[in-house]
Amino acid sequence: MHDDIKDSLLKKSRATRSEQRGRIISLTCTAIIVLIVISIFYFVASKGLATFFSNKVNVWDFLSKSIWNPGSTDSHGSPQAGALPMIIGSFGVTLLSAIIATPFAIATAIFMTEISPNKGYKILQPVTELLVGIPSVVYGFIGLSVVVPFVRHTFGGTGFGILAGTFVLFVMILPTVTSMSVDALRAVPRYYREASLALGATRWQTIYKVVLRSATPGLATAVIFGMSRAFGEALAVQMVIGNAVLLPHNLISPASTLTSVLTMGMGNTVMGSAANNALWSLALLLLLMSLVFNLLINKIAKRGRI
Repeated sequence: MHDDIKDSLLKKSRATRSEQRGRIISLTCTAIIVLIVISIFYFVASKGLATFFSNKVNVWDFLSKSIWNPGSTDSHGSPQAGALPMIIGSFGVTLLSAIIATPFAIATAIFMTEISPNKGYKILQPVTELLVGIPSVVYGFIGLSVVVPFVRHTFGGTGFGILAGTFVLFVMILPTVTSMSVDALRAVPRYYREASLALGATRWQTIYKVVLRSATPGLATAVIFGMSRAFGEALAVQMVIGNAVLLPHNLISPASTLTSVLTMGMGNTVMGSAANNALWSLALLLLLMSLVFNLLINKIAKRGRI
């Protein structure tokens, strides 16, 4: 009898066994995700670094030179793989679209949370979600049909270039930045607003000096997240930027981005060739920039929690 009671007390309950199974499943899934991420980094890095180790391309030349013709070699026998035009194009459309989208996104978020939190939120939230769900190719076709002719007739040139890509990316990242800005503003405690109003501040003074300043880390995270999406966008930008692997002289001259060159060239090269390795180097650069954006987001988020 005593042994039976002891065994029943030491026996694991059904809830404990279920918890252990759940923990094992969670750890297994986490380990698989980590393994996949490490594998992706290793695969892209092994292909991308072959340009510098196997094909003997200088890293500084790759980042600073403007001639992109990795299928041919220069006087030193190295492939002509200068990625500067694509780097400038990618950063150009990313920064300009973020600069344009940020005031619109923050103004919309303020309207949805502070000015008209009921009707404004009910009307604008479905619109924002709809913009998020539109495929990239649709944005590209709209940009090709509307934005490019508008830029051509208004600013001159062919209409293709960084400016057209900026307008398309502005619309694409606007819902993302807006949604995250709304979350950042809603995370500001209500008693902050009440204390400000109780001290005699107007509603606009409260929004500007209390709400926006308290939500600054979240707003900065939203902007960087939007920049991360803009930097990695391929199809829509490819359709309106012109895809000329040349240093852009102005905002309305045809240009290219890292993603546009990748999508155009990856299917037209032989695996293991110098041209293919150079494209993998562009992919590695994109991956590293995505990592930088994520690190910035995490740093800003931690600073906001302190």
